[in-house]
Amino acid sequence: MDELIARVSAAIGVEADVARTAVGHVLSFLRKELPDGPVAEFLDQVAGSREAADAVEGGESSGGSLLGGLLGGGLMGLATKLNGLGLDMGQIQKLGHEVFGYAETVLGKEKVQQIANSVPGLSQFL
Repeated sequence: MDELIARVSAAIGVEADVARTAVGHVLSFLRKELPDGPVAEFLDQVAGSREAADAVEGGESSGGSLLGGLLGGGLMGLATKLNGLGLDMGQIQKLGHEVFGYAETVLGKEKVQQIANSVPGLSQFL
């Protein structure tokens, strides 16, 4: 996980703690959308990945603001959370590229493509 955090931090120009939180949000999103299959395999194989996802989930409120409730789901909800960390759309795209590039080294291209094909709009971040 440290290697992924370092890659993300360098690619999007943020401190490691922001990169860890951003990656945690991505992993949490993927775990919610696709709890089985390649995502679970990735979480099993990358030490610290479940903890990163758990950490951001523990900080989420169940009620939230009206805006958070309206935008809380899907890729839009993920983008809203990442914007809240101070990331712009360019950084979010680089984040996705780094996470999925790393996932490809762990899972292989076919399984990463399977993940991307399972969530509408996700393939733009590969």
